Amino acid sequence: MIPSSFTYQKVKSVEEAIAALKESDSKILAGGHSLIPTMKLRLNSPAKLIDIGGISALKGIKESGSEIVIGAATTHAEIASSKVIQGKLNLFAQTASAIGDIQVRNRGTIGGSLAHADPAADWPAAVLAADATIAVQGAKGSRKIKASEFFQGLFTTALQEGEVITAVHVPVFSGKSVYMKFPQPASRYAIVGCAVVKHSDGKISIAYTGVSSNAFRDGAAEKAISGKKIDAGSAEVASKAAAEGMHIMSDHYASEKYRKHLAKVYLKRALLAVA
Repeated sequence: MIPSSFTYQKVKSVEEAIAALKESDSKILAGGHSLIPTMKLRLNSPAKLIDIGGISALKGIKESGSEIVIGAATTHAEIASSKVIQGKLNLFAQTASAIGDIQVRNRGTIGGSLAHADPAADWPAAVLAADATIAVQGAKGSRKIKASEFFQGLFTTALQEGEVITAVHVPVFSGKSVYMKFPQPASRYAIVGCAVVKHSDGKISIAYTGVSSNAFRDGAAEKAISGKKIDAGSAEVASKAAAEGMHIMSDHYASEKYRKHLAKVYLKRALLAVA
């Protein structure tokens, strides 16, 4: 449980972090709750850690026009306790509150979680269901990536070499939303997590984490329920379409069959919660 030797640099700006990333085999350190455990197990052995925890520009929550902007280095606890989030983006308050334990929530960051892209992490489902956009910056400049295009596979994202997540932009929506999960008892990672947004126009957004090799929007389930009155019958019909055609993970926590069953159960519960 001792990591390999590495050098450490604490940076004061995003530009300084990007410059430091040009050195070979460097990794960004934010809250550390994703990277450090893998380093202790020597599943990840970077030569250098670049600590972005002190960059004030990456922290905070603000309203900007029709969206809420969350700095990448904002902790889960800060998001969960934010009055802005609780009042206008309760899905994110629910999600942040469901992550890990109090130590993890106080240190872990939304940007770090998204960049790590653990297939069982909670944030990917929330940003997908909310149609969020992820802002990144690198040596070639800044760009925004739609959440629907960000998660590309197991621990794989659309981030390019040397890019840093700077913020998450979330459109303010009217309607109801919920995040529910079946957690692994020790880590609190999602064996199955389901985020649902019911928009005022009847559109339903559904996203899963923990089910497949990466988080995903469930288009088939959305089609089965969008525009319909949500009740026990329609929720049951939609749940039958849950995760259809997806590769379902199987591991020592849950078999493929059990995960698919949980995906259906949690979608039905989530839909009835926003009915």
